[in-house]
Amino acid sequence: QVQLVESGGGLVQPGGSLRLSCAASRDISTIYAMGWYRRAPGKQRELVADLGNNNQTQYAGFVKGRFTISRDNAKNTLYLQMNSLKPEDTAVYYCKAVIVGLGTYEFWGQGTQVTVSS
Repeated sequence: QVQLVESGGGLVQPGGSLRLSCAASRDISTIYAMGWYRRAPGKQRELVADLGNNNQTQYAGFVKGRFTISRDNAKNTLYLQMNSLKPEDTAVYYCKAVIVGLGTYEFWGQGTQVTVSS
């Protein structure tokens, strides 16, 4: 198991930047994959970016080079650097961890609100 705690959300103007953090309760080098998802009002949750333990990354098309996912194993923390933010990026952002053992298990954080508005 793992507990995930997101932070770093807030209100930012269009064109601004934020860095989200996801602190994990265990050594993230043992986690199969971690990622960021988001849910905008009235929409389904969608993938933003994910990162495998082989450092392979995947980004949603709407990211278009604006966001960067990374992790610090020493701090057991996953990050999402978001630049050139747009109003349509407004959403609750969630961190997810996938752990593979006898089965495949998903764990989610509680989410952090990102609001892009002037």
